[in-house]
Amino acid sequence: MKGWNEGLADAIAYIEENLTEDIDINEVAEKAYVSSFYFQKIFNVLCRFTVSEYIRNRRLTLAAQELCSTDCKVIDVALKYGYDSPDSFARAFTRFHGVNPSVAKEKGSKLKSFAPLKIKLTLEGGTMLEYKIVEKAQFTVMGKSRKFNTETSYEEIPKFWQEHMRSDESEIVCGMYGICIDSDGKNFDYLIADNYIPWNEIPEGYETRVIPAGTWAVFPCRGALPKALQDVNTKIWSEWLPSCKAYKLAGNYNIEMYTPPCENPEENYSEIWVPVEKA
Repeated sequence: MKGWNEGLADAIAYIEENLTEDIDINEVAEKAYVSSFYFQKIFNVLCRFTVSEYIRNRRLTLAAQELCSTDCKVIDVALKYGYDSPDSFARAFTRFHGVNPSVAKEKGSKLKSFAPLKIKLTLEGGTMLEYKIVEKAQFTVMGKSRKFNTETSYEEIPKFWQEHMRSDESEIVCGMYGICIDSDGKNFDYLIADNYIPWNEIPEGYETRVIPAGTWAVFPCRGALPKALQDVNTKIWSEWLPSCKAYKLAGNYNIEMYTPPCENPEENYSEIWVPVEKA
């Protein structure tokens, strides 16, 4: 089997070869040997934009090149690059290029170009990323769940936490865990949760989820949140995963584990748990 670096390069090549076709994110993720849930998560962390943003920007770049260099009609270019109507194409085109498609056909029009990705993952500066591989028994959590889209989750999940912690509900669930559970590859459930105590009643609006037994890579995060967590998260996908030969990703979920906040934020301790299996 190819490594993560080669798999990610194959996924990018697949997108580039199919920009005029319907692109199924599950088929893209297969090229990288991970689930669509993990592919989108990792892609976003490494590239700082989402898979759909990349596809849209590449299509609009190629569409502009065709409009300014050929006699093709706007409607034909719109359909070729996946837009159902000239109006929706014109709106997206104008947002991206700053001019409408008709203007793009004129000589001298200033257009934008979004180059295809060339992924190069490197280990920089000999940095160390602390982790441990642990076996955990099955356990059950109780929490408040909300569905998020991979496109907007980085902005929306912190709002979910703020809303929860400012309400009386923080007394029901203090927020020991933040749990991502894949729904359909594009959407996932996120739970603010604690360990479930079986003899306690489950309040209205809350639910339990069973986390299966398995092997986990556990990454400690020390320092003020959310920066400490985000820094380690980036290193997991950009450094640890590409260099790890003994384990591969398993399960369409991952967990953030939080301890009570310290008076000094720099002393805060949290963990990221990623399910793995032997490669």
